[in-house]
Amino acid sequence: MELASYSDYAVRLVNTEEPARNKDSLTSVEAVRELFGPASQMARRATDADVTRFRSVRSRLRAVFTAADAGDQTGAVDLLNSLLLEFPVSPQISGHDYLDDEGRPRWHMHLADHPSNATTGYAAIAAMGLAFHLTGHGADRLGLCQAAPCRNAYLDTSTNRSRRYCSDRCATRANVAAYRARKREESERAGTGRTAENSQESTAPTER
Repeated sequence: MELASYSDYAVRLVNTEEPARNKDSLTSVEAVRELFGPASQMARRATDADVTRFRSVRSRLRAVFTAADAGDQTGAVDLLNSLLLEFPVSPQISGHDYLDDEGRPRWHMHLADHPSNATTGYAAIAAMGLAFHLTGHGADRLGLCQAAPCRNAYLDTSTNRSRRYCSDRCATRANVAAYRARKREESERAGTGRTAENSQESTAPTER
């Protein structure tokens, strides 16, 4: 797995909560384990205590996305650096699951499972993955969905840095809402114009 791909860990964790909708799916140890995926050894080390710890890390990761989305790149980097210092990684060279045409390993960097607890391991991987994405693509590639009330995190990988929504569904919903708002505004302007015309007609002097 490429190091930048670990940034998905951060997105998955942040998006377990939808503050504007008062929704939170991170409520059990099973939910914590699902974040790792089925093959992770760290998932098996998760306990009920990790639920609270994961929520704390989630808040800090969301703060990184919030700062970046607001254009505060230095703030986003400072917040991410604090996570990197608190949750250091253990990088290793690995060749598992990646073989070339001749059956030889395709060596790549891998973040080893942290030995202490599930939260520490997940936070280390998420923070490092996000750091690689930020330094490789820019802090402005970290965003929060603009389709209210959704504020899900996303990583902008578009060629022209144009992404504004976390999904096609939210993009469609936002476009429909904008279209309806324009139609209402046009209708209101037309109504105001007709009212003004009627008012002028009623106050016009009567010809004798």
